[in-house]
Amino acid sequence: MNKGEAMLTDTQREFLQKPLIARMSTIDENGYPHTVPVWFMLDGDDIVVYGVSTTRKISHMRANPKGCVTIGGDASDGAGYLFKGDWVIEPDNDWSRKITYHYEGEEHGAELLKEWGDLGYAVMRLKVRKVIKV
Repeated sequence: MNKGEAMLTDTQREFLQKPLIARMSTIDENGYPHTVPVWFMLDGDDIVVYGVSTTRKISHMRANPKGCVTIGGDASDGAGYLFKGDWVIEPDNDWSRKITYHYEGEEHGAELLKEWGDLGYAVMRLKVRKVIKV
């Protein structure tokens, strides 16, 4: 991987197709990491998550876009990676449905999304700058 490029390997891409729980980190207003578990999907070289647009992680990203996502690392996962980069906030554009279906299947995912109602989702896209095997 060249400096500044996020060229994921085929092995990493294959690993990222699994519905594993990711841990995303933002930097809070006091400079400390704020880490929460999330569902994710890969979009090109970006890691995409979604959440309610009024959560702390969104306000952290607006103040400081630097962050990371850790995926895997448990013995049963077969691998683990730390992805460092910059967060970009976008409108949902159907990512909440795609990601929920990826984890819960279409039928149960549709039920969950209906139950959750319109909570005002936002997409958080990590523009990966560096990949570290953990």
